[in-house]
Amino acid sequence: YSIPSIRQRPMLLMGPPGIGKTQIMQQIAQECNIGLVAYTITHHTRQSAVGLPFIQEKTFDGKSYSVTEYTMSEIVYSIYQYMEESGKKEGILFIDEINCVSETLAPTMLQFLQCKTFGNHEIPEGWVIVAAGNPPEYNKSVREFDVVTMDRIRKIEVEADFQVWKEYAYANGLHPAVISYLNTKKQNFYQMETTVDGRCFATPRGWEDLSTMIGIYEKIDKTIDREVVAQYIQHPKIAKDFANYLELFYKYRTDYQIEEIFKGNPDEILMKKVSHASFDERLAVLGLLISKVNERIRFAVEKEEEMELLQGTLIRYKESGQAEVSKDALELLEEVTAGLLFEEKQKKEAELLSRRQEQNYRRAGTLLETYLQRLRLEGSMDFETAFAKIKEWFEEENQKYLQMGQTAEQYLEYAFDFLEGTGLTGQEMVIFITELNSNARSVAFLQECESERYFRYNKELLFSEKREKILEKLN
Repeated sequence: YSIPSIRQRPMLLMGPPGIGKTQIMQQIAQECNIGLVAYTITHHTRQSAVGLPFIQEKTFDGKSYSVTEYTMSEIVYSIYQYMEESGKKEGILFIDEINCVSETLAPTMLQFLQCKTFGNHEIPEGWVIVAAGNPPEYNKSVREFDVVTMDRIRKIEVEADFQVWKEYAYANGLHPAVISYLNTKKQNFYQMETTVDGRCFATPRGWEDLSTMIGIYEKIDKTIDREVVAQYIQHPKIAKDFANYLELFYKYRTDYQIEEIFKGNPDEILMKKVSHASFDERLAVLGLLISKVNERIRFAVEKEEEMELLQGTLIRYKESGQAEVSKDALELLEEVTAGLLFEEKQKKEAELLSRRQEQNYRRAGTLLETYLQRLRLEGSMDFETAFAKIKEWFEEENQKYLQMGQTAEQYLEYAFDFLEGTGLTGQEMVIFITELNSNARSVAFLQECESERYFRYNKELLFSEKREKILEKLN
């Protein structure tokens, strides 16, 4: 490495709670295909961080001495254990809430940041140290680092950013009501206030967890009320406001017959009604349209990822069949299926799989298991015949994927029909296109589809933005 170990400055992420400092590290580890071992240091005592003392006999100049040594630190041990299980030799050691360590651990933390060691044990080469902490105003247990310590780290201030979070929200399928609400009330995305009743707050972590709970409530046909919202958004005013919005979100979904719009049967009376509705109401309906289009695009993109994973496994199966002609076709398929499942298990244990990637592995594995069952029912056959059958089954699955893509494109066209039919081609159309462009999945999908209206409105939007920037400079 270019920088020697003693000069490799640890990074310190400083920022308020609940904005995703840990998720930043998880995303980096996944994208760089490296390991991640994460600890919250407040859970540790000096013994678990440094190790336990034991007496060792040593001989110096012919004389025997009893010397105190220490067992390996639990944290250092975890890195070696992780390397053993995952095969990853490089990674990130992430220590959260580092400025909340106990008095007994403070000197150890200084040594850790300066020398990359816990007690007598070094952090393995190839591992980067990243620490995180909250500013003193958010945590009473915070100990401020002195200049000696701060001079040995790379400090990075982290703050909440709705536009960045929104990309994450779309990619992870957060509930459309949460996204559309925050689109109109960006100031409520992150709030931290001190009142006579104590600290009131709304955080990105709270919005994500609330989104998950809304989805679960919908599955069991229950409605989230204000009390449940307040458990996640601990800011009474914002919790009340969102609960009211969620109630309207469900009402508009029923009143405007959103499902009928995406069957190509919009009600003309309702179309006229929305064109004369208040701006907030039109935005809510727009949010419903965007969520349905994004949902269908997500289904198509996820199916594409699943098919790519399945295709890669079947290519390995074909290569194995050509290389190992003595092996049975069924036995070879069992081997490549087991290989895929082992790959998923290894990546999952190494925490290198996102939830979406984990689902893709599971679905691809299920399809391979189905192919195995079909081959067993077919009876003994040579490899060429078996592969021809699997190829046929794969093509059936590929047709489902193509159909999902066509459905997503059709949903987009139905949304354009509705917006044009209601005359919402001004500000509402700008918002619709902008939201589609905020979603990485949608952008990837739309680049390959043939929606003339999307490209036309998108071009107009880009032209409008350039014009506004030019006028702004002139002014």
